[in-house]
Amino acid sequence: MPPPRAPRPPAQRAVVIGHRGASGYRPEHSRAAYQLAIELGADAVEPDLVVTRDGVLVVRHENEISGTTDVAAHPEFAGRRTTKEVDGQRLTGWFTEDFTWPELATLRAIERLPRERPRSARYDGAQPILRFDELLSLLDAAPRPVGLVAEIKHPTYFEGIGLPLDGLVAEALAGWSGRPGLVVECFEQTVLGRLRDRGLAATRVYLCERSGSAADLRARLGSSAPSYAEQLNDAGLAALAGEVDGVSVDKALLFAGDGATTTDLVARVHAAGLLAYTWTLRPENRFLAPAHRGEGGKTAWGDWRAEFAAILATGVDGVFADHPDLAVAARDGRDHGTVPAAGPVAPPA
Repeated sequence: MPPPRAPRPPAQRAVVIGHRGASGYRPEHSRAAYQLAIELGADAVEPDLVVTRDGVLVVRHENEISGTTDVAAHPEFAGRRTTKEVDGQRLTGWFTEDFTWPELATLRAIERLPRERPRSARYDGAQPILRFDELLSLLDAAPRPVGLVAEIKHPTYFEGIGLPLDGLVAEALAGWSGRPGLVVECFEQTVLGRLRDRGLAATRVYLCERSGSAADLRARLGSSAPSYAEQLNDAGLAALAGEVDGVSVDKALLFAGDGATTTDLVARVHAAGLLAYTWTLRPENRFLAPAHRGEGGKTAWGDWRAEFAAILATGVDGVFADHPDLAVAARDGRDHGTVPAAGPVAPPA
């Protein structure tokens, strides 16, 4: 058993991570979203990684792509619509593992939250979806160093259908291994350990939901699998400290009650010697804690400054934000700039 980690001090300057790029302003995971995140000052960007039938890593929030691409408008793929169970959830739609990369390359990205973000939805259809290697090339060409926080999606599920992700991810990141700012994260520990065993030098972060338990643990332990909540108590954090470098939690876990006060979770994570990250900072009332919501309904922006400031005051090491400029402004104590109307890519005519 490894010795306990030394406690970590609170972060003096949280890393701002563009969540799927600048996904509050452009359709998530598009080239435009990532380019804009870099322009808006994000310290790092976060892609989600899924895989095609022919073993190509692509950047999508989920392997079910009906909400983030125009696949439903392609009659040639109508027969691919199906129902599957992914990590215990029954889903109907189109799945990346049922397509080759050349087929997926014909699709275009669309806004996942068009009601909340109609401005972003104006860019629907403007760009294709990205392969992971294309994103890496974009980051290599950036005018300044930009970190990478790569989330591996559903590794137990993909392994079960003959598409294990650890080897693909390790190969794709071989040239990034050991770089400052490289993080790999997952809601499952197993794949993080396998990447370590493959020699990938990266910060390994375990993602934790507010409820439920990890798919790899359920597959191995059934009903005896510990919940995420149990893994975030002091004993659980001590155990995690021997396996990973940090944890990343739903921001709701940082608030008590209606969001007027914060919990001691970040302090306890640091006491275990782990890094602490949280997701996702968003300004719309729908996503804010009750204490920080304002007038105008769910889609209006509430008191995001107060919520972001409260989260940053916990000493968290990194925050994921759909609007990176807002998180940078809250962190640095300054006004945020206005996002260009057209940005790096104009909406389609």
